[in-house]
Amino acid sequence: MMSLRPFLSVLCIGLLAPTALKAAENSRPNVLFIISDDLNASLGSYGHPLVKTPNLDKLAARGVRFQNAACQFPLCGPSRNSMLTGLYPNTTGILANSQIFRQTIPSHHSLSQAFRLEGYFAARIGKLYHYNVPLSIGTNGHDDPGSWEMEINPTGVDRMQDMDEAFSLIPGSYGGTLSWHASAHPDEKHTDGMMAREAEWVLERCAKDKSRPFFLALGFFRPHTPYIAPKTWFEGYPKEQMPVVQGWKEDQADLPAHALGSYKKEQDNLTDDLRSQAIQAYYASISFMDAQAGIVLNALDRLGLAENTIVVFTSDHGYHMGEHGLWQKQSLFEESARVPLIMAGPGVTKGGVAQAPAGLIDLYPTLTEMCGVKAPANLQGQSLVPILKDPKAPGRGWVISQVMRGGGGGGGKKKGASPAVGAVGKRIFGYSLRTPRWRYTEWNEGKEGKELYDHDTDPKELTNLADKAEHAATVTELSTQLQGIVKTTFPADGVTPSPKELGMWAPNLTDP
Repeated sequence: MMSLRPFLSVLCIGLLAPTALKAAENSRPNVLFIISDDLNASLGSYGHPLVKTPNLDKLAARGVRFQNAACQFPLCGPSRNSMLTGLYPNTTGILANSQIFRQTIPSHHSLSQAFRLEGYFAARIGKLYHYNVPLSIGTNGHDDPGSWEMEINPTGVDRMQDMDEAFSLIPGSYGGTLSWHASAHPDEKHTDGMMAREAEWVLERCAKDKSRPFFLALGFFRPHTPYIAPKTWFEGYPKEQMPVVQGWKEDQADLPAHALGSYKKEQDNLTDDLRSQAIQAYYASISFMDAQAGIVLNALDRLGLAENTIVVFTSDHGYHMGEHGLWQKQSLFEESARVPLIMAGPGVTKGGVAQAPAGLIDLYPTLTEMCGVKAPANLQGQSLVPILKDPKAPGRGWVISQVMRGGGGGGGKKKGASPAVGAVGKRIFGYSLRTPRWRYTEWNEGKEGKELYDHDTDPKELTNLADKAEHAATVTELSTQLQGIVKTTFPADGVTPSPKELGMWAPNLTDP
């Protein structure tokens, strides 16, 4: 691959040294936005007993860790489009992969575009919008060119060499199914390792000329399948010590069918030995990713940029590793909907833990407020600034996630129709409300199942209380709250484009 550095050096210097900028802009905070791919809350700072993430733990110690953060749609494309537009999936119109918000709401300003419009240098390294992983690594994927001034897309040995040696439950398939490999190549030869070093290089350029603040977005690919990491990271997780989930068949007895709709048939081939291998590879990939994040965070300190840089670390959604008999994503259980979310930097309390529910949709209004950047008036999230100042602040008290089951046609929402959409054609929608105590989920407005879990007594969501007489009042209260919130997830004019109107209904629901 031809090196872009000579060209990018000239470009970056040109971008970083305009003379007509307001002096006030020079003091505005920078933003380093780091997102991992398919990462659940298996981090040391979140209390995981095995996974080692010293660099992200250090970041959490100097900022606020959100204990109850969630994505808005546990699938890559819809989640990332929602996060980067500050709008719910029902408003972006993006309910599947391989789509971009410019196809549905083309005039909307993305998060980084809002920063660009106010003089920030906006750059992307790796995956921010949807990619077909691993085959699109090294390309722009389903990116939004208007969001960035610079895009860098390295390709490492994990894509070019190791992938063909990986084990997969479906031979020859890697992105949408369980697959893994312990690589013989060192960190710096892998895509995430290359990206960390490119980010370090960009930060060096930015530190030399501070005439413009920066918004640097770094999208790591790990731990997305195939779980490929240097074999040295595997050695830290002996296979025989991996926590294989047991008793999941009994756990499924009180669940609606749609709750298990993300199950894939090839997972019937999993043995306990293969489950142990998959968990080992997933944990190894997390620790490998953490080390690459450490390179970037250390560079921020070394270059004297940390004191004036807001750092965000998160993931596009959570991930199952056998809980409830499920693997990967696209469920509305805690493991799939919950995401790690850590923020640090100026204006953020050090060492805080926030229990208030938060969503990825909240990052847009939060960052624009912190940096004095004008935000679109139609953003649907809350600002987390009060919580960043006082981690005990309650926020709005809830966060909502959704998924879609099935596919096919069906018209969009028309003005005046009930926004609490259930079945449209062959599509079934599930919505899940998370409060500090409860998770409450409805499938097709409750017509095809309800779930209620008490996190005070059942943090693993093993007992569905929705049909218990003693919880009838709670179900009624949460159902009313949920359906009211769902109405607010649609655009103000009440119209969501239909798949036919979009001309692109070929949903890729497996997120390769």
